[in-house]
Amino acid sequence: MNEITLSVKGLKKRIGKKEIIKGLDFDLKRGEVFGFLGPNGAGKTTTIRMLVGLIKPTSGTIEIGGYNVRKDFTKAMSQMGCIVENPELYSYLTGWENLEHFARMLPDVDRAYMDYVVELVRLEERIHDQVKTYSLGMRQRLGIAQALLGKPKVLILDEPTNGLDPMGIREMRNFIRYLAEEEGLTVLVSSHLLSEIQLMCDRVAIISRGAVIKVDTVDTLLAMQERVIWRLEPLASGKEILTGLTNVTEGQDGTLVTPYSEEETASWNRMLVEQGIKVKEMNRKLPALEDLFLELTGGESID
Repeated sequence: MNEITLSVKGLKKRIGKKEIIKGLDFDLKRGEVFGFLGPNGAGKTTTIRMLVGLIKPTSGTIEIGGYNVRKDFTKAMSQMGCIVENPELYSYLTGWENLEHFARMLPDVDRAYMDYVVELVRLEERIHDQVKTYSLGMRQRLGIAQALLGKPKVLILDEPTNGLDPMGIREMRNFIRYLAEEEGLTVLVSSHLLSEIQLMCDRVAIISRGAVIKVDTVDTLLAMQERVIWRLEPLASGKEILTGLTNVTEGQDGTLVTPYSEEETASWNRMLVEQGIKVKEMNRKLPALEDLFLELTGGESID
């Protein structure tokens, strides 16, 4: 599972005099779900369009399945499946007829593989119904089936849970995890639902103003931002002591917030008690991905 399936090095995109993408670097591995997050205007959509071959980079390299997009475009794209925004389907055709139509454009897609893909996306019972009768979640799954026809190593999904109800979101999340863990696909997911990215992804890249700020596992990123919530009496004296030891911010409802350190936090607590401060609460808090995102991007809204 350490096989690199998508490699991006020094990726830049300039439009006129403005540099939209400023040298992105990241690698995706086989069998992982990779989250791609960015505020409005960060360059996330532009990057995805370069990855799927819709626009050309100004400089840098993209390799998909070991093939350089610039040098071996056709071979590189054969390793990629994608749904950018909404899946494009013929609503007056059945799900199966849609798949047949797209399969004709690809080499070596036989009936057995089409049956396999239909079973994979769990549309066996409805595949011969017209697409116009499908729910949004079923359309998304049919779109993924279409993207899988070419037997890609990398699957890019732009907002795969957009418009789905809570049950549909959960089903899509579980399905994406299944594709990575059981089928060995690399899945790159962009989404504005940070809570879903946190539940779904192994690693995330956070992009802001055309540059990647952080790339790491969700657990590692969140652990870097662990905090301790303190409720002290008297508050002013407790704050003065903690300020001499570490960074302190004021939280809600008369609390203080400091970074978390397994060794130092116990020492701080002992020092407060020794100096007559009542420690009414000391609560270790792991932030949500949303908190981390807002902190790293300076509060910009996600697109």
